Amino acid sequence: MNQEETMLLHKERYKKTIKNLTVMSDIFARNVFKDKKACEYVLRIIMEDKDLTVINNETQVDFRNMHGRGVVLDCVAKDGSGRIFNVEIQQDDEGAHPKRARYNLGMMDSNVLDTGKNFDKLPETYVIFVTLKDALGHGLPIAHIDRIIRENGKEFGDEEHFIYVDSSKDDGGELGRLMHDFRVKEAKEMQAGALKDRVHELKETEKGVEHMCKEMEALRLEGVEEGRMEEKKAVAYSLADRKMSAEEIAEIIKVNIETVKGWLAGSVSAAR
Repeated sequence: MNQEETMLLHKERYKKTIKNLTVMSDIFARNVFKDKKACEYVLRIIMEDKDLTVINNETQVDFRNMHGRGVVLDCVAKDGSGRIFNVEIQQDDEGAHPKRARYNLGMMDSNVLDTGKNFDKLPETYVIFVTLKDALGHGLPIAHIDRIIRENGKEFGDEEHFIYVDSSKDDGGELGRLMHDFRVKEAKEMQAGALKDRVHELKETEKGVEHMCKEMEALRLEGVEEGRMEEKKAVAYSLADRKMSAEEIAEIIKVNIETVKGWLAGSVSAAR
C-alpha cells in the first residue's frame, strides 16, 4: 500500500470517528472552541452573563514557567472587561483534580502579567472544568469556588475563581441544556445557537470534515513523533549512564542539546 492509499484509508477511518465525537471529546472540543462565537456562547451560559463578549480566544495554549515546566490549556479566552477564562474539558477525575486547577491558574497568572507591571494589574481569572461526571463528589451540577476569609465569610478579593460543571447532571435550566448539547453526537439534537452551528460545520460540511481529518492526522503524526522521541530519550539515559556528556549524546541521537539537558536534569531529580 503506497502513501496516498494509506492516507485515504486513514481519512475514511477519521470520518467514521468524527461522527461519534461530542464536545466532551478533547480533539473535537478544541476545534469547537476555536470559533469565537461558539466559545462566547458557552461562556455566557456558564457565567450567566448574556452581555459577555469574547474579544480573543485561543486553543491548545502552551504556558511555561521559568523552570521550563509547562501546561497546555484547552482554551483561553479574554472578554471585553479584561477577564481571562480557561475552559478545560476533562474526561477523568485526575485531570480535574483541584490542584490541577490551582496549577493552571498559577501558570496563567505568571504568563499574563507583563514584565514591570504591578501585581494589582493581574486580571480577574476563571478556571472552568467541564467534567464527564461529578469530579468533586458534592452532587452539584455546577460548583463555584472562591477564596474567603474564614472568620467573617467575606471574599479575599484576589479575583481568582474556579468553576466545576458536571456534564452528567441536568439542572432543568439553560446550563442543563448546554450540558446535553455537550454530550450528543449530532447537531440536530442540539438547541439552536452558535455551538450547534459550529458542531454542524465540523461534522456535516465538506470544509469542516476536511479540517477535522487534517487535525486528526496531525495528532496521529504527533503521536508517532512522540514515540520516536521517547525512544531517543531512553537512548540518552543509557548513554549518560556510560558517562557521555550531554553534547556527545545530542550529537549521536540528533536532538537539540537543550532538550537533552532537560531530559538528563529530570532524570537526576527523579533519582533524588
